[in-house]
Amino acid sequence: MAAPTMAVVLEGIRQSYARGTQSLQVLRGVSLSVRRGECVFLAGPSGSGKSSLLSVIGCLLTPDAGRLAVLGQDVAQLSPNARAQFRLERIGFLFQRFHLIRGLTAIENAMVPLVVRGEPWPTARVRAARVLRDLGMLQDADADPRRLSVGQCQRVALARALAADPDLILADEPTASLDWANGRLVIQLLRVLAHEHGKTVIGVTHDQRVLPYCDRVLHLEDGMVHEHRSEKQPPEALLQEALS
Repeated sequence: MAAPTMAVVLEGIRQSYARGTQSLQVLRGVSLSVRRGECVFLAGPSGSGKSSLLSVIGCLLTPDAGRLAVLGQDVAQLSPNARAQFRLERIGFLFQRFHLIRGLTAIENAMVPLVVRGEPWPTARVRAARVLRDLGMLQDADADPRRLSVGQCQRVALARALAADPDLILADEPTASLDWANGRLVIQLLRVLAHEHGKTVIGVTHDQRVLPYCDRVLHLEDGMVHEHRSEKQPPEALLQEALS
């Protein structure tokens, strides 16, 4: 059976957090779809729920309500262990604060998802080195990240996100700590991965220079996504397609 064309479909997603005795609702019934091979970024003011939405799509957060299909999988049907395995095998994360592991070199950090998946150390090292080379970081492969610049750490974190060749790449502010020369390198690489390798890229950004490189920009404000929807099918039909 052919893979569904929709990589991600959300229908009526709601997410809230407890703040003292009150409940703060950050996502208010978000419905959207992203096709395989698209490079889509979320824009909007701070606190609008962009990172929360990215975490829901990445199966790190369980929404309070709504349905979610990711890469043909109804996420609600997965056990916690199966969800963790699904993330490991199919999704690559680039976190805004890097989350590099102290005591590991740059290349060892990039190897982490491969090693956790059970790949032999030499194979994992070769694959991680290839990604570091593409990001201009191969000369720093054996460096301690604590001795690297913020921008270099950002690229090591991106290498870790890409090393396992995920189908879905989620990037939270991928250019925030980079000068524009390196930022453009990163966004161009993400675009190539989407257009030439069939990956799906969903990112969050405040960097307006990134937006011309995206296929679509979704604006998130007051917990709602605002976009010009070109699909004629309603979200329910798209969800059914994504799970078929």
